[in-house]
Amino acid sequence: MEPDKKLQDRLARVEGQVRGLRKMLEERRGCEDVLNQLLAARSGLEQAGLVLLEKHLSECILSDPMISQESLEKVRDTLRLWVKHGVVAE
Repeated sequence: MEPDKKLQDRLARVEGQVRGLRKMLEERRGCEDVLNQLLAARSGLEQAGLVLLEKHLSECILSDPMISQESLEKVRDTLRLWVKHGVVAE
């Protein structure tokens, strides 16, 4: 599947989860149920971010057959940024 389609699908799923969260709150559902749905939405956003990161790395940085030191440093900087914000793959 194309990365843009994959990203759009993941974001649509997260959008549905967030709508579900609002409905759960309106229905005064139990905290555990709401928390589970919230964690699922957060995970979905993290996975969407990973799709975008993968696309960025392959299309913008690693597409050059002769990867320069500067390009490698960009990869390192991108990964540091990602880790700094606590995104972890499942």
